[in-house]
Parts: sequence; C-alpha cells; structure tokens
Amino acid sequence: MPTTTLLPPMTEDQSAALPLRLSLAPTGSAPALLEGAWWPRSRDLTAELPALIALLDPLWGRITRLAVNSTYWQIMPRKIPVGGHVVKVGWFAAELDPHNVLLRSFSVGRWDLLVIPPQTPPETAAWLMAAAADPLHARTASQLMQEAEHRRYAADGDHAQQAIWDSEGGRAARPSNPPSRARAGTRVPDLTRAR
Repeated sequence: MPTTTLLPPMTEDQSAALPLRLSLAPTGSAPALLEGAWWPRSRDLTAELPALIALLDPLWGRITRLAVNSTYWQIMPRKIPVGGHVVKVGWFAAELDPHNVLLRSFSVGRWDLLVIPPQTPPETAAWLMAAAADPLHARTASQLMQEAEHRRYAADGDHAQQAIWDSEGGRAARPSNPPSRARAGTRVPDLTRAR
C-alpha cells in the first residue's frame, strides 16, 4: 500500500545545505539582458536568498537591494539579513518581469537573473540556465520562459505523434520469426565472385 509523507517546509539551514542552482554568464562578456539564471527550490525569498547573496557578494560586490515581481513569490519580506548585512527587498507587480530578479550592488551596479520556477522539470531548467547565461542570447526572462514552454510542448507533441504513428503500424513491423543465421559449417554462396 503506497504511503505519502508530508515534509515540513524547508528551513533556511536545510536549503543552505543543498547546492545552489545558479548559472552565470562568463566573466567579461558583453552586457546582456540577463546575467544568468537561478533555480530556487521554493518560492520563499527568506529561505532562498541568503545562499544566493552569499555566493554573489564576492563576485559582484555587496548586494544591498533586490527587486522581484510579486506575482510568483508567496512570502515577501522587506529586509533579509545576509552574512552580516541587510538586503532590502522591493517588489513590483507591473514594472518588473515576473521571471526576473534584479540585484543591485552599492558600488558596482545592477544584475538581472532569470528565476526558474522551482517545479520546472530538470531538462527544461538545464536549457533555461544555459540560455540565460549565454551572452549571445538577447531575450528577456519571460521570453526565455515562453520559448522553454514551446520547446517542452513540441517535445511532448513529438512523443505523442510518434506513439500514435507506432500504434497505427507506422513503424516497420519486425518479423515475429527473424531469419536464422547460417549454421557453422554451412556453405554460404559468395555472390561477389564473377561466374
């Protein structure tokens, strides 16, 4: 009999123990619409952001502010303590791409990351992370999400069409009794020799 185990929500300590799922554009690449992608494990900014900020602070300078679109985030704190400093959080409904997190450093500048929804299938997330970190792609976060959705539906449709094709006899049927190979010692005529 199958059982279901309900686990409590992850705490900050539990999510910090898991590796951060982040992909960044190569250092020194030309500015793009996105500097990479982040694939959080939940929609809880309080639990997810400390690990992200801790990793980015040494790379991009101390992150002091960030902004997200409030459409997909369940918990929206005003401030998040991270590594001895506080990051101020702003949220917007219409002004910011819903699949984007905007990070600001006091001394260095602004960075935009695609936020991949936590429930995204791994193969789709891998494609999104690579596409968002590619400095040659000039697409917004929502454009990448839409393209990933089209790719997923196309792949699902291809599999469905192949299954229908196969079920209707579209694939060449294999013989139920494959021809047997010649037994050892049996002479097989050589058709390459001229007569």
